[in-house]
Amino acid sequence: MSNYVFVVYRHAVATIVIAPFAFALDTKIRPKMTTSIFVKIMLMSLLEPVIDQNLYFLGMKYTTATFAAAMANILPALTFVIACFFRLEKVKVMSIRSQAKIIGTLATVAGAMIMTLVQGPHINLPWTRSGIDHAHHHGEVSLHHTIKGAIMITIGCLAWACFMILQAITLKTYPAELSLTAWICLLGTAEGAALALVMEKGNSSAWAIKWDTKFLAAAYSGIFCSGIAYYVQGVVMKERGPVFVTAFSPLSMVMVAIMSSFILAEQMFLGRIVGAIVIVLGLYFVVWGKAKDYKSPLGEDQEIMPIKQSTLLSENNIGNGSNSNLEVVTSIVPNGKAVEEGDREFLGRK
Repeated sequence: MSNYVFVVYRHAVATIVIAPFAFALDTKIRPKMTTSIFVKIMLMSLLEPVIDQNLYFLGMKYTTATFAAAMANILPALTFVIACFFRLEKVKVMSIRSQAKIIGTLATVAGAMIMTLVQGPHINLPWTRSGIDHAHHHGEVSLHHTIKGAIMITIGCLAWACFMILQAITLKTYPAELSLTAWICLLGTAEGAALALVMEKGNSSAWAIKWDTKFLAAAYSGIFCSGIAYYVQGVVMKERGPVFVTAFSPLSMVMVAIMSSFILAEQMFLGRIVGAIVIVLGLYFVVWGKAKDYKSPLGEDQEIMPIKQSTLLSENNIGNGSNSNLEVVTSIVPNGKAVEEGDREFLGRK
């Protein structure tokens, strides 16, 4: 099946499944659609369903599935950099929690690369069979195709990271996750169909689909990888931000390695185990750093000073009949310094 057509069917299924739930459950929380919000949703639908997925599939054709999986793990690092640029993620080099987030993000990427590219000695497990390694079984690929595929996958990952950032920004003004997911899938279907019609012009057989594995692949990826995934990441993103969400993406490689070992009896190599440990440690650093962010929302160098109540000083001079009131007004600023808003103000002085 053409990757362009596959993307269309995938998001068509996601739209059919998610839209009824969005219509029924988001009635009370769904805000009014504005031009600004609609433009953002259209851009999101272009970035992830159309640009990212099509370029990723094309890059995989030019390289291998293993190479594509390794390249896709640059997503946390790209998202972290873009989030810092848009000030969605606060980073201070001298801050311990910021250092933890940076180290953790780099560690998750490095661990995923180790799992994919470093094999190492074979680990004998009772349930595995020798000579079976689907993940590393691929044909030779020319250098020219590898470079072309790597460029496509990199651009796709960049579009994916931008999608994450834009979704976090859009959720601030359109906090209905189900409705946002339905709109992304619907517009992604329309935009993907327009691209597919151009790329598959004159090839009507590319749109043919039967009740086979191709249909199951489109249905599964549409429901779980697009519909539910967009919704869940939106819910988590609204609370913790895009960096927190993408930090978990390399963890899928750990799950695949474990499940393939039991289900497919694939061989386990030391490189995969080491990479998995590095991913888990990096993920712990990111989660710890994000947790510290929410415990100290004002930052490490910002302390809340005690509120200094207005002090009223009264001087009553009965002898000369004068009466003066002295009021000092202070307020709290983010860096913890009390700033005098008004100097001594004398009221009712005769």
